[in-house]
Amino acid sequence: MSAHADSGLTLTIDGEVATLAFDRPAKRNAITLSMWRALPDACTAFAASEAKVLVVTGRGGHFAAGADISEFEAVYATPESAADYNAAIGAGIGAIAGLEKPVLAAIEGACVGGGLAVALACDLRIAAPDARLAITPAKLGLTYSLEDTKRLVDAVGASAARDILFTGRLLGAEEALRLRLVDAVEADAPAAVATKAAEIAAPSQRSVRAIKATIRAILGGAVEDDEATRAAFVASVAAPDFLEGRSAFLEKRKPVFPER
Repeated sequence: MSAHADSGLTLTIDGEVATLAFDRPAKRNAITLSMWRALPDACTAFAASEAKVLVVTGRGGHFAAGADISEFEAVYATPESAADYNAAIGAGIGAIAGLEKPVLAAIEGACVGGGLAVALACDLRIAAPDARLAITPAKLGLTYSLEDTKRLVDAVGASAARDILFTGRLLGAEEALRLRLVDAVEADAPAAVATKAAEIAAPSQRSVRAIKATIRAILGGAVEDDEATRAAFVASVAAPDFLEGRSAFLEKRKPVFPER
């Protein structure tokens, strides 16, 4: 299944893995307002599908070269239009960050500004050796949202985040790996992402999604279990996936988890 191509985004669902691609290769996938606005619907379509994992990438050898600067005169024409534009960006990135299912970023070429903000909203980032990453609001005289800044700090720590944001400098793939801005650098990044997606799709998705929710809670400041996490554990004990996992372990066979 493929959808949203007319917006500059392409969502393709192929079995257990879906791919959401920025699809403006002639513009290095610079993200337009219509693309920001299409992201929530694309994420909703993925969430409702049978796919277990989402891969976010870009067509034509680049992830995304940031927001489309050719639109800036229009979107920043008035305080109201600027607020609407910022809200559309926040909703698009937030839709990716808010997905219950795991999300991987496959990064080639330019991954700059809003493109890197999208990648940071993903759970894991795998880069090609030619990847170049930067966050450049200081070079444009803009501020950077608290939510996007927090995701950067969560990934690389406060000190490295200061360097990245204060300078707006371009980072190569190996430096990005050293800073933990990306999780791996692979010669064939698309193949590595496909392998990782298959690895994540294989275990219990009830477990994977619960773990993702727990990590999100910890990053949000939680330090101990609450009623929701305790209830999730109790529910998992009686759920089909645990019954299958337990039986498979005792029978010394590979589990086939029934929950999608």
